[in-house]
Amino acid sequence: MSSSLKSAAPDCGCAEQRGLSRRTFLRASLATLAGIAGGGLLDLGGAQVALAEAGYTGDVLVVVSLRGGFDGLSAVVPAGDPGYAAARPGIAVPTSKLIAAGGMFGLHPALKPLEPLWRAGTFGAVHAVGQKDPTRSHFAAMEELERAAPGSSLRTGWIDRMVGASGATSTFAATSLGSTTTTTAFAGPQPELSLRNLPGFSLAGAGNETARWKAALAELHTSGPEAVVAAARRSLSALDTAAALPGASPLPEGVSYPEGSFGEALRDVARLIRGGVGARVAAVDLGGWDMHEGVGGVDGGWMARQLDQLARGLAAFAADLGEAFSRTTVVTLSEFGRRVQENGSGGLDHGNGNAVLLLGGGVAGGRVHGRWPGLSAGSLVEGDLAGTTDYRTLLAEILEARCGVPARTVFPGLAPARLGVVRAR
Repeated sequence: MSSSLKSAAPDCGCAEQRGLSRRTFLRASLATLAGIAGGGLLDLGGAQVALAEAGYTGDVLVVVSLRGGFDGLSAVVPAGDPGYAAARPGIAVPTSKLIAAGGMFGLHPALKPLEPLWRAGTFGAVHAVGQKDPTRSHFAAMEELERAAPGSSLRTGWIDRMVGASGATSTFAATSLGSTTTTTAFAGPQPELSLRNLPGFSLAGAGNETARWKAALAELHTSGPEAVVAAARRSLSALDTAAALPGASPLPEGVSYPEGSFGEALRDVARLIRGGVGARVAAVDLGGWDMHEGVGGVDGGWMARQLDQLARGLAAFAADLGEAFSRTTVVTLSEFGRRVQENGSGGLDHGNGNAVLLLGGGVAGGRVHGRWPGLSAGSLVEGDLAGTTDYRTLLAEILEARCGVPARTVFPGLAPARLGVVRAR
């Protein structure tokens, strides 16, 4: 946020209190504008986006949160491990159906839209990824995933810390797109701007008199408490910036975003990146992975539909970005994986180790990274795939190698080991 807002906010020396105060100021200002404009100034939902000022030369990091507990064993299939088929007699993906298969792993056929990127080396995966202190609670696991500071008293989210460490000062430094409620990853002193979608980012109630309303709001905020005035001006400026963004690009024949909020959010993120507004990190949600029953078969069913939506969305996003794909890194995260053994309902209960998908021009793709712990009875942890790689290790490597952000301030206490999942810029 602006230095003027920083100086206006009370600073008791507590990071959490500073964050609450600054966010409170921003929200108070936006609420003021919303009230003047008839309410609902910011009408957003489904993806969170943190933008920053122009001049940033690092990658834009796009975080796709697969909420509900993504089953990495169904997506990146360890077909070479005899324990896989034995544990899932009803839902295992047959080896003959796998794509991009080789050695231990192959991909679920529903990920077919991403196969060209795998072959090109810009799409890869990391398996057996987990949290330091795993839990099977959705809420607790997601909260810790987004806080990303186990064993510490930090209450801020890792995206907020990343934006702060990068020196961002833009109004858009932490903007949520797709929901008016930001996630724990955005919690902290950096201000966030919430949008449900770009087309809906407007002065609600202004109708055809937007220009007059904006002029009136600008005049209204020519004086007053600096914290409120500055936030109001920056909010109005953000409206102008969003309105000036180029529209969606034509996609190659046969490539299209899936219908629904996930595809819409990715399309908006692509517009922001191509528009050169200085986007640094965007968070997009795709829920619906909590499959305690009815995972379905390889040619249809719940899992196949979900993976198809994910793959078509990411493939369209990559195509939509065009040249900008070379400076974008996409990472999928989920609060936990699923248990190795299928249950009696043809589903999978909450587990631990998981697969992370990586996409982007700097990704060392076309392969599965990480240390595979195996699925033998002696290798499992309480029936779960062990997590041999801390997910923060992947994020830290991306921040350091692709975004130019020192990871030690974002993930305090994290060991310095890296996997080589991306190439340095």
